[in-house]
Amino acid sequence: MPTEIKVLIAGAGIAGLASAIALRRLDTADVRFDIQLFDKATELREIGASIALSPNGLRTLERLGVDNALGDDVGFRGPSARPMIYHHWKTNEVVSADEFVDVPDRKHQTARFHRAHLHSALLAHVPGETIHLGKVVESAAVDDRGDDADGVTLLFKDGTSAKGDVLVGADGLRSKVRRAFVPEHTLHYTGRTWIRSTFDASLVDDIADLPSDSAHWWGPRYTFFASRLGKNMYTTVGNFDPDDFPAEREGGGGRQDKSVRWDQEGDVAFFRHLYRDWNPVVKALADATPHVRLYPNLAGEPLESWVFAKRVTLVGDAAHTHGGAHAAGGSLALDDAWALYRSLEHVLKATAVEQLKPKGGDDGGSGGGAGSKPKSLGASQLERAFTLYDKTRRPHTTRLVLSVLAAAEGNATTPGTDEQLRQKMINRPNMTWLTEHDVEATFARVLETENRQEREEKKNDHEYHDQVEKETKEHHVQVEEDGVAFDDIKDAIMDVPVVMVK
Repeated sequence: MPTEIKVLIAGAGIAGLASAIALRRLDTADVRFDIQLFDKATELREIGASIALSPNGLRTLERLGVDNALGDDVGFRGPSARPMIYHHWKTNEVVSADEFVDVPDRKHQTARFHRAHLHSALLAHVPGETIHLGKVVESAAVDDRGDDADGVTLLFKDGTSAKGDVLVGADGLRSKVRRAFVPEHTLHYTGRTWIRSTFDASLVDDIADLPSDSAHWWGPRYTFFASRLGKNMYTTVGNFDPDDFPAEREGGGGRQDKSVRWDQEGDVAFFRHLYRDWNPVVKALADATPHVRLYPNLAGEPLESWVFAKRVTLVGDAAHTHGGAHAAGGSLALDDAWALYRSLEHVLKATAVEQLKPKGGDDGGSGGGAGSKPKSLGASQLERAFTLYDKTRRPHTTRLVLSVLAAAEGNATTPGTDEQLRQKMINRPNMTWLTEHDVEATFARVLETENRQEREEKKNDHEYHDQVEKETKEHHVQVEEDGVAFDDIKDAIMDVPVVMVK
């Protein structure tokens, strides 16, 4: 019978499902991963706004075998093969555009989905019986017995709990798993609230001069985004700063302040009012938008580590609280899942090789020679895997989070002239380091660095022992030349009583 390792995943969103799909690849003849997901939703249904996947996320989606999400029927790709085109808020003229650097395959070019459609595509690869709904995570704990088989516990609001060997926190921006291990971490309002809508594309078909590609209009204070999605859907996205508006604004449609809840129903009249003076295309898109939901943008400082008590780690927004900047959340979550899988795979293989050696192993098994099976991945092996994962992903996402926090500080800055706005659009940061990031290559570099350091340590260790052996032999020769046998001196030294000084 294969050894079973139980993995608890808190959250069955994009990050949680991707992690489950990835970790299921770890099963071997000797080791089986029992992966269980827990989500607060009472049913998995088509909800949510739009979501974009950049080339990095789409490549990882393909690695995971989720081919049912790669077609143009599920995700929209613009006809110009440009990920984004930037328009002037008043004139509607194209000011600039993003370009792919190295994305020759169309299926890897930025695609935009209704979130529910991407979620359903991932869900098709996860056994339904492994997903437990109506489970609101309250906290998490680690068994302090170290390598006990039931090393982690997930605690739920209904008073129940789940025990396992590994815990992956995929429970979003307000992660309870993260709070259990980093209680001091806080989220900060960035000064922007997003107004989002998804609806049938037929509602905008009659708008004159509607861009065929995904379009981003920049104004002096705010932006407006619009794009087709897969399956004949459409999305409009705006944003505003509540400080720019009184609590009650005539014609604005009611209170818009920082107390807005995530995914709260918004007032479409306020949305239309916000863009009433923009160019005719944006105004028509706002007028055609049938309903909106509100999302206050929150972000937090980057974490110092993603490894907790050796058995716990984080993926997705729970790990990097970047507030959805650059529409990167989905792709980051997919890359997290892949890096976690590769890290565990590497350590699992290394553990199996180590246990083929005749001497005893570490806390993950007792060795025993050829044919022995790993008892489990013990705490030290899990820590090793999670550390590899941390080194692969955290520096990359930290760069993003820090840029988001810096941008939030500059939200109050408004371009003084139209020319300054245009220059800001033209000179915007190049984000291909994010959108075309190669997680597999990064993991390989991290692993090579680790291996090189290990080789250096072993080399230094051998050199030290060689020097000690050389000096010992030289001393042995000198002692014998003086007429005293080395073994006699050693025996004499061993006979000297040891006095403990207090």
